[in-house]
Amino acid sequence: MFSNLRSDGVSEDAYASLNLAMHVGDREDRVAENRRRLGAVLALPSEPLWLNQVHGVAVARHTDRGASAAADAAVAFERGQVCAVLTADSLPVVLADRGATRIAVAHAGWRGLAAGVLESAIAALGVPVSQLVAWLGPAISQPAFEVGAEVRAVFLANSPRYDAAFTENVRGRFQADLYALARLALEQSGVGSVYGGGWCTFGEPERFFSYRRDGGRTGRFATVAWLA
Repeated sequence: MFSNLRSDGVSEDAYASLNLAMHVGDREDRVAENRRRLGAVLALPSEPLWLNQVHGVAVARHTDRGASAAADAAVAFERGQVCAVLTADSLPVVLADRGATRIAVAHAGWRGLAAGVLESAIAALGVPVSQLVAWLGPAISQPAFEVGAEVRAVFLANSPRYDAAFTENVRGRFQADLYALARLALEQSGVGSVYGGGWCTFGEPERFFSYRRDGGRTGRFATVAWLA
């Protein structure tokens, strides 16, 4: 598994420089070159399955390549099949079984987490949850992620345990911890081994794109994973 940084690409201005998303307004030829460079530097065994992400819970099988259905997670059960999600503040989550026979990558923004995208990815892997390990990639940190009371209410309707991931600020709104929300969702699903976390896409502009920091006009970096 690997999350790239935003440098060493050919995109310019708000998308500088290794933007990997076709849907954000960048020139398609530059995105294509950035994707080629990513594949070359990582020696990817195949072209990643690029998803049409909509903050939902649908899971695509790698064998669905070319399908137009939207999905926010992907699973692969064969070696050399590369799964990918694009993010710029949302949390990328990689799941794999201990026997290294299947893998999943999920795009987990707050909407996806609340709706159950991690639970959907776990179910799609089709193995005992006790056999799974998870890794949390770069996302916006709690101090930079302010949300309204309605967001907190959505999570509390699922479980009161999610209250621990929200801290009220002086404006009467809340600072949400995506990492804590994901860890709680994974724990409640039975995934006991969770690694990663601790970055802040908002606070590291030289390394990461950030939708909030850059006013919505920015690129996306990728988290990719495959079975070697």
